[in-house]
Amino acid sequence: MPFLGQDWRSPGWRWVKTEDGWKRCELFSPALEDGNNQLNDISHAVIITGDEEDEEIYSTEDCEFAAKKRKKDHFRNNTDSQCFYREKWIYVHKESTRERHGYCTLGEAFNRLDFSSAIQDIRRFNYVVKLLQLIAKSQLTSLSGAAQKNYFNILDKIVRKVMEDQYNPRLIKDLLQDLSSTLRILIRGVGKSVLVGNINIWICRLETILLWQQQLKNLQMNKQVNNGLTLSDLPVHMLNNILYRFSDGWDIITLGQVTPTLYMLSEDRQLWKKLCQYHFAEKQFCRHLIPSEKGHIDWKLMYFALQKYYPIKEQYGDTLHFCRHCSILFWKDYHLALLLKDTGHPCTASDPNTCLMPVSPQHFIDLFKF
Repeated sequence: MPFLGQDWRSPGWRWVKTEDGWKRCELFSPALEDGNNQLNDISHAVIITGDEEDEEIYSTEDCEFAAKKRKKDHFRNNTDSQCFYREKWIYVHKESTRERHGYCTLGEAFNRLDFSSAIQDIRRFNYVVKLLQLIAKSQLTSLSGAAQKNYFNILDKIVRKVMEDQYNPRLIKDLLQDLSSTLRILIRGVGKSVLVGNINIWICRLETILLWQQQLKNLQMNKQVNNGLTLSDLPVHMLNNILYRFSDGWDIITLGQVTPTLYMLSEDRQLWKKLCQYHFAEKQFCRHLIPSEKGHIDWKLMYFALQKYYPIKEQYGDTLHFCRHCSILFWKDYHLALLLKDTGHPCTASDPNTCLMPVSPQHFIDLFKF
C-alpha cells in the first residue's frame, strides 16, 4: 500500500540560511486560498454532479473539516521567506544517461518554467490559459502534488488579472468550466486513488472555482471615458481591415456589438468566407454545406458548424520555443534577441535560429509523453 503522505513525486523541500538559522523555502505563493472569507459565504454543500435528479452532496462535517484544512494550508503557505522558480529555459531529457539520471516530467516543466510572469505579458497570456485548459481536460492527475498546487496558484493570478484588467474574460470562463467538470468527475472517482492529497482539499478547490465563476459572471465592464479619437471615428475601410485581422469568430461577433456600423461589417459574407478558408480545408466545406434562404452559402454558420468537427488554427502573440539541437525548452526574449542576438538559451549550434521551433500548448504536453 502506498504511503499516503506528502506526494512522493514532488521535488522535495528547499532550505535557505538566515540569521535565525535554516528556514524552509516555500516554492509557491499563498494566493490560492486568499478568498477564505468569501468562500465562507458559499454553501458548504458542494454539488458534485450536474444532474438535478442524481445529486451527490458532501456532508456538513466533511466541509467543516475542509474549511479548517483550507485555513491550515493558508497559514502554512503565508511565510516570510518564499522563492519562485523563474527559469527561462529547461533541458528536456526523456531518458536516463550516464551524466543525468531520471527524466523531465510535465509537472517538473510546469513548475520550473516562469509561467507566473508570462501571464503578465499580453502576448503570452492566451498561450498560458490554453495550456492550463488542456491540462485541466486530460493531464491534471499526471501532475505532482507540487505542480498541482502551482497550477492553482497561477490560475488564481489569472483570475485576478481578468477581474482587474477585464481582459478576455470569455477565455478564462471556458477554462474554469472545463476545470470544474474535470474536478467533479475526479472527486466522484476518489475511491480509485486518482487524486493527490486529501479529498477535502479538492472540495475546497472546487468551491474556489465556483466562486471565481460567480465573480466572472457578475463582472461589469467599465466604460472607458476618453475625449480623444475612438474606434467609431475611424473610416469604414479601416474598421473593415481590423475585422479581417481577427482569427476568432467570437471576437468578430463581440466587436460587431459595439456600433451599428461594426455590426454591418461583421455580417459580411466575404469576411466569414475568408475566416473559414483560413481555418479549414476545402474538403471539409463539402461535407457541411449550409445554404441560406437565398440559396447562398451561409459562411458564418459554416464556421461554427465546422468548428464542432475540426480544430481551428491557433494564433498566439508569443509561445515557448524548443531547440532541436540542445533539447531545451525556453521563453524567447525578443528584446534581447534583437539587441544582443541572444537566442534565450545557451545554444551551441552554429546557427541557433535554424534549430528553433515554436511549441503549441498541445505540443508542450506531447513533449512529456513517454
